[in-house]
Amino acid sequence: MAVSAIHRVALVVHPTRDVDGALATLRRWTGETGLELVGLVTDGGRRGVAPPADVAAGDLVVALGGDGTVLAALRAGAGVRAPVLGVACGSLGATSAVTAAELEGALHRFRDWTALSLPALAVAAETGEAWAINDFAVVRGGTGQVAAAIAVDGELYARLAGDGVIVATPLGSSAYSMAAGGAVLANGTHAFLCTPLAMHGGSAPPLVIPAEATLTIDVEPGYAGFEIELDGRRRPPAGRRFRFTLDPERFTLVTFAEPGRGLDALRRRGLITDSARILARDARTRR
Repeated sequence: MAVSAIHRVALVVHPTRDVDGALATLRRWTGETGLELVGLVTDGGRRGVAPPADVAAGDLVVALGGDGTVLAALRAGAGVRAPVLGVACGSLGATSAVTAAELEGALHRFRDWTALSLPALAVAAETGEAWAINDFAVVRGGTGQVAAAIAVDGELYARLAGDGVIVATPLGSSAYSMAAGGAVLANGTHAFLCTPLAMHGGSAPPLVIPAEATLTIDVEPGYAGFEIELDGRRRPPAGRRFRFTLDPERFTLVTFAEPGRGLDALRRRGLITDSARILARDARTRR
C-alpha cells in the first residue's frame, strides 16, 4: 500500500477514550502528505474530531480505541473494501497494528504495510443478511431456556436447551466463545466454530465446522423469547432460522508484519496463561 493510493484518512474513534495524542499525530501526518482527514459515522455514533463524511473508495480507515472500535471501523469500510488500521489507545487490542505511542513511527513506514484479509460469517435469516466479524449469538431473552437444533450441511448435530448458541470466526473464537468453553482457532484455520451456551443436560461439545460447509440453527424460543447478538451488539430476532457460511476475505486489516497464528497476542493479553506448576518451576530456576 502506498500513500499515493490513498485519497483520504477516515476516522472511527472510541466514544470516551483519550485519543488526543494519536489524533495529533494523524493530523500532522495528513497535513504533511496532503491527505484529507474525515470522521465516519458508525452504529456507536461519531466523535466530532474531524469533518463528517461517508466512507469512499480510496479511504484508509483508522480506528482509534480498542477491539470494539476496530470492529466498527471494519463494518464502516466493508462496502468499499477499505483497509483498516487499528491503533490501540489504552488497551492491548488483538486487532490493532500499533499502539498510540507507536503510531508516528508506523506512519513513516507506510511502504512496509501489508493488507491482511479477515474471514467473516454471512448470517442469513428470514428478513435479510448480516455479517459477523467476531461472532453471532442466540441468547435466551430472560428466565427459562431457549431450544435450538444445530445442523451442518443438513446433517443434524444436536438439539439442545440452555442459554443459547455462539457461532464464531477464527478471530472471534478467542472472545465470547472461548469464555463459554469453546476451542480457540488459530489464525489461518479454514473453519468456524459453534459453541453451545450452558446446555441443560445432553452432550454437544463445541463443534469445528469446515469453511466450505453451511451451518443452520433453528430456534425454538421459550416463554421469555430470545435475542441475538452480532459482534456483541444486541439486536431483535430476524426470524427463527439462521444460516451461516464463511467468507474468507470479507474484511481487510492493515498490519506491519506476518500476523502469525495469533497465539502470542492471546498470551500478551493474559487470555492464555501457563500452568501454575510451570510458573512455579520457572520462579525456582530464576533464583
